[in-house]
Amino acid sequence: MNSAVSLAETDPQTVTSPATALPVVAVPGVEAWHVESHVVPMIALSFTFEGGAAQDPEGKAGCAQMLARLLDEGAGDLTSDAFQERLAARAIELSFHAGPDAVGGSLKMLLKHADEAIDLLALALAKPRLDPDAIERVRAQVIAGLRYQQNDPGVMASRRFFKEAYAGHPYARPSSGTIESVAAITRDDLVAMHARIVGRGRIKVAAVGAIGAEALAEALTRAFGALPEAGALKAVPRTEIQALGQRIVVDLDVPQSVIRFGMAGVPWRDPDFIPAYVLNHILGGGAFTSRLFQEVREKRGLAYSVGTSMVSHRAAAMIWGYTATKNERVGEALSVIGDEIGRLIAEGPSDEELQKAKDYLTGSYALGFDTSTKIAHQLVQIAFEDLGMDYIARRNAMVEAVTQADIRRAAARTFADGKMLIVAAGRPVGL
Repeated sequence: MNSAVSLAETDPQTVTSPATALPVVAVPGVEAWHVESHVVPMIALSFTFEGGAAQDPEGKAGCAQMLARLLDEGAGDLTSDAFQERLAARAIELSFHAGPDAVGGSLKMLLKHADEAIDLLALALAKPRLDPDAIERVRAQVIAGLRYQQNDPGVMASRRFFKEAYAGHPYARPSSGTIESVAAITRDDLVAMHARIVGRGRIKVAAVGAIGAEALAEALTRAFGALPEAGALKAVPRTEIQALGQRIVVDLDVPQSVIRFGMAGVPWRDPDFIPAYVLNHILGGGAFTSRLFQEVREKRGLAYSVGTSMVSHRAAAMIWGYTATKNERVGEALSVIGDEIGRLIAEGPSDEELQKAKDYLTGSYALGFDTSTKIAHQLVQIAFEDLGMDYIARRNAMVEAVTQADIRRAAARTFADGKMLIVAAGRPVGL
């Protein structure tokens, strides 16, 4: 997402009060949330359509991402160059992206250029040209990037990790595809993907900035009202991380191995997500304060960076981690990581450690709402996960309420017996 001019409302009570996020009734099949602020004459929109790379046709991974890259490569009677010139002439920032479960985008413009920006967005969504020359240009760019990534140990480790973790499932496929799968994508595949995903019925929108509810309803009608109903999506079955306890090497002739490791997770909508989130912060999500940072980097100098994060998809969840170290120290680094997970399973965090984690997570939350674009992105993500409009108001209280019993329950669900799926790209020693 592009950065945005600050709304100048950095007080979390101002930007995250549930009274400032209001529903807007505009188009059937479009759920819209609205935060009005006239501090600066700008508007930021974030939107998402259900259905992403998990909907890619068999053998054609990368289709959703190619579609997202092509939506602003010409639309209606505007060629790619003409469309981009219209955006540039008014400093309109429009971008699209695709993930495993959604195709989305963002739009940012000055208030005086809002009409033209909305018209261009509507054209890109409803009438993308998908011209053959644009398709081939984007295909060549994607394939060039994929060729380059074949020598990137981080990318290769991540790809192999998800291939093993979700074997046989759509999440096992790389969202950007492979050289072979991207080469196989046809214009008909892109047209069919567009018809299936980009339509009314599964749209979430957040709008932030200098626009009132009535004007926004009109703008949303113009942006999304011409879209047909979205097509049927393929069912994506629920799955869990596989191959726990396995250690896999991707052989690359590099002096340092890049490591990916993972365990079971908790999805965002689950009541145990917040306790698992706090637990993850203590283990590896807390940057300089986490156990892994202190033990792996600070005390032993085994790696420059190490950490963990929560991964929550529609049909799967995991805690996954990353680090990189010299080939000859891989075994030692993984031993330290395993020991810290074992300590948390056996002993849990100290009361002081738990309180510090909660203090940080509640105190830093408002930093995600310091620009109009960040607010729009946060709101549309909350809407996409069906967490409720009052989630922002409830979130810190839920973090503060986490107890040692909650942490133990989350640890039992995620860490279980301590077994991890581990993938190392390089020539590791002691794996």
